[in-house]
Amino acid sequence: MKILVGISRIIVGVLFIISGLIKLNDPVGFSFKLKDYFAPEVLDLEFLVPYALLIAIFVVIFEVLLGVALLLGYLKKFTLWSLLLMIVFFTFLTFYSAYFNKVTDCGCFGDAIKLTPWESFTKDIILLVLILILFFGSKYIRPFFTKGLRSIFILASFVACLGVTYYVLLHLPIIDFRPYKIGANITEGMSVPKDAPAPVFEYKWKFKIDGEEKIIITNGEYPQVDGELIGTETEMIQEGYEPPIHDFTMERDGEDFTAQFLEEENLVIVIAYSLGNTEKDGYIPIKTATDKAIKNGYNVIGLSASSQEMTEALVAEYKLNFKFYFCDETTLKTIVRSNPGILELDNGTIKQKLHWNDIHKLALPVVENAKPKLDLSLKQRLDSIAVLDQKYRSLMQTRSLEERKKLGEKMGLSEAEYSGDLVGMQSVLDSVNMIFVEKYLREKGYPGKSVVGEESSLVAWNVLQHNPEKIPLFLPLVKKAAAANEIPKTSAAMMEDRYLMMEGKLQIYGTQGMTFDDERGSFIWPIENAETVNQRRKEAGFDETIEAYSKILFGADFEYEPRTLEQIK
Repeated sequence: MKILVGISRIIVGVLFIISGLIKLNDPVGFSFKLKDYFAPEVLDLEFLVPYALLIAIFVVIFEVLLGVALLLGYLKKFTLWSLLLMIVFFTFLTFYSAYFNKVTDCGCFGDAIKLTPWESFTKDIILLVLILILFFGSKYIRPFFTKGLRSIFILASFVACLGVTYYVLLHLPIIDFRPYKIGANITEGMSVPKDAPAPVFEYKWKFKIDGEEKIIITNGEYPQVDGELIGTETEMIQEGYEPPIHDFTMERDGEDFTAQFLEEENLVIVIAYSLGNTEKDGYIPIKTATDKAIKNGYNVIGLSASSQEMTEALVAEYKLNFKFYFCDETTLKTIVRSNPGILELDNGTIKQKLHWNDIHKLALPVVENAKPKLDLSLKQRLDSIAVLDQKYRSLMQTRSLEERKKLGEKMGLSEAEYSGDLVGMQSVLDSVNMIFVEKYLREKGYPGKSVVGEESSLVAWNVLQHNPEKIPLFLPLVKKAAAANEIPKTSAAMMEDRYLMMEGKLQIYGTQGMTFDDERGSFIWPIENAETVNQRRKEAGFDETIEAYSKILFGADFEYEPRTLEQIK
C-alpha cells in the first residue's frame, strides 16, 4: 500500500502541475472553454460568463498549487479533500459532456493535448481512483523538508503563477499550441490529404412493403426492394478526417476573398473578434502600425465577427485606413488571444503574431518594388465622402414607408431623416462632396489607385457621376486616369457614354439605357457603329456583350435592338 500511495502521489501531483501549467499558459483560452460550459444548453450558468476569466485563473493556479502541495506533503488533509472534490466535480462534468455530447473538448490540457469527451472522462476516472488511494492511504504520505521550507515553496509557486498569468494576459501565450502558431501555413492547415479517411454514414430507409413498414439499413446505397419509400434517416457512425484549420474565411458583401488573401505576399491582418468587448486602447497603436505598414508597401485588412456596420463605425472613429472582412468568431479567438491583435502573413504563412500591447515590436521593413506611397489623409477623406455619397440612396430604393423606416433605423438615422425629402437631402450631400473633389481635381488631377489605393480610387468618379453637370469639365481627366491604369477603363467608358447621351449624341460602348412610359419603352441609347460595339466593349474591359448587358439592365426577357437618334426623339 505504501508503494502504491507513493506512485499515486507522484502521478497525481505531476499531472495536476502539468495540466495547470498548460492552462496557465493560456488562461484566456481556458476561459472560452468555461463559457462553453456556462452556456444555456449545457449547465445554464450564464450569470458566470462575465467572470469566466477570473474563474479560469483561480482554477488553474489552484490546480498547480494542489499538485505542488501534494508532492511536498503540505497541508495534507486540506490538499486531499480539495483534490477529491475537484476530481469528483470534473468527472461529473466530463461524463455529462460526453453522454449528452455538449462540449466536444474539455480543455483539460488546453490546446496541447486534445481529448474527446469520453477520453476526458476515462482520464478523470483513473485520477479519481488514484486520489481515492491517496485519500485512504493518507498515513503513508510523509512531508518533505521543514514546515517553513514547504511554505516558502508554496508561496514561490503562487508568485510564479501570478507572474506567468500577468505576462500572458498582457502579451500572448508563452508557448503556442494552436494550428495558427508562427511559422504555420494556413492553406496547408486547411488541406485534406488524399488518403484521409472519409466519414461513414448509416442510412435507415423506411419502406412500406406489402402494407407493413420495414427499415432497411445501408451505408449509402439505395436498397433494392419493391415498396414505397416513406422516409430516410442519416447518422454519422464514424467521423472522417478534419483538418486542424477549418471555418477560416475572409468574406465581405457576400464574396469570399480567402484564396486571394492567402496567396498574397506582405499581408497585415488586424483581428478584432468581437467589437462589443474589444479593448479600444489597442486601436491607437494599431492605427500607427497599419499606417506605417501601408507606407512600406504592405496590404492591410481587418478580420472580425462583428457586423459591417460596427466595423465601419470603428474605422471611422479611429480613422483606420483599411477595411474589415468577416470571419467566424471562434476561429478568430483561436488565431490570437488578443482583441485586437495583429498578424503578418506571407503567402498564407504566419510570420508575426502580436498582442496589441506589443505592436511596437512589429517589424515591417520597406517592401522592394512596393506600390507607391498612398496619401492616407486623402484616402481617409475620400472614404468618408463615399459614405456620404450613399447615405440616402439606399433609402431611395425602398418601396414602402415601413421598409424605409426599418432600413433608416438600422442605419442610425432619425425619423426626420428617413421620412424627409431624401432626394433633396442627398442632393445637398452630393454638392458638398463635389466641392472637395472639384478642388482636388483642379489642383492635382484624378486621385487614382496609386494615390489612394484601389478600393478608394473610384470615389471621385462616383461623385462626378452624381454631379453630371461637372462631367464635361473633368471627363478628360477621367479618361487620362483610365489610360494610366489608375481606374478601370470600364469606368471611363461609362462616363463618356453618359456625357454623349446628355449631349444627345451617339454613345460608343452601349453602357447607357433609358426607360419611358410611352411607346418608346426601355432601350439602349443609340450607339455609334452599333455593329462593332461588342469589339469596343471587349477592348474597354467589359465582360458582357451588348445583348447580355441589356438583359442585366432591363430584365432577362429584354431583346436588344439598335435604335437611331430619330427613333427615340
